[in-house]
Amino acid sequence: MKANVLTRYRVMAYITAVWLLVFTGAIVLKYGFDTGDTMLISQIHGVLFIIYVIFAFDLGSKAKWPFGKLLWVLAAGCIPFASFFVEPKVTREARALVAGGATPVEAEA
Repeated sequence: MKANVLTRYRVMAYITAVWLLVFTGAIVLKYGFDTGDTMLISQIHGVLFIIYVIFAFDLGSKAKWPFGKLLWVLAAGCIPFASFFVEPKVTREARALVAGGATPVEAEA
């Protein structure tokens, strides 16, 4: 697996996580305080999330993740703050694969 696959995933994980927090804040402002509009923010987050899903699938297929783990990583992109905890764990596991020092099964142990 090439390092750029992991880098693309990491960048999109953080960007998507930040935009999810912005979107969550905008929703709180709109429905909690009856101010603001979420249309542009939701569209930007939606496009970024689609890119995140593509890059996560790419990383998962190259790392030979089981389907459950892939769903877990994708769910992290839907829950505010979750990506900030999941991304470092995924990165640690994937770096072993990038270095070529372990097979996907050994990296999970």
